[in-house]
Amino acid sequence: MIFLNSLLSTLALVTIVINSSKSLECYVCTNQDQNHEKCLNTIKTCEPDEDMCLSEISWGSPPYWVEGGIKQYYVSKKCATRATCEAVKTKTMPYCTYLWYQDWKCAECCLGDRCNYYITMGSSAVKSNMLVILGCMTMLMGFYIAKT
Repeated sequence: MIFLNSLLSTLALVTIVINSSKSLECYVCTNQDQNHEKCLNTIKTCEPDEDMCLSEISWGSPPYWVEGGIKQYYVSKKCATRATCEAVKTKTMPYCTYLWYQDWKCAECCLGDRCNYYITMGSSAVKSNMLVILGCMTMLMGFYIAKT
């Protein structure tokens, strides 16, 4: 029993060290028309303090003159800190209208490797944390051993 507790403690410690040293990966692109090609193929390993992926989408006229004033989508994705994500979301909230005849801009943040693949604007992908899973398994093993 002591060996099993020691083994579980060691396994938990190794998982914590591995999980904390792993950096987040996000898709990155800047002002791409639509969520295609570069926005789905370019991946960046974020800096250690960047713990979220930020996606911004806007609808509006191109930055250059176009006959007929055709509007289009612009997608930007990047790594960000939680504070940056909240600031960008707060800043864009008044302009996030989705009205086809107006220019608008929305932002969303998500947690987890490559969670910003899709532009969902409303649901965030959350990756299961290996540490939480390991903790639950350890508790279950403890209950099982205590009963036997």
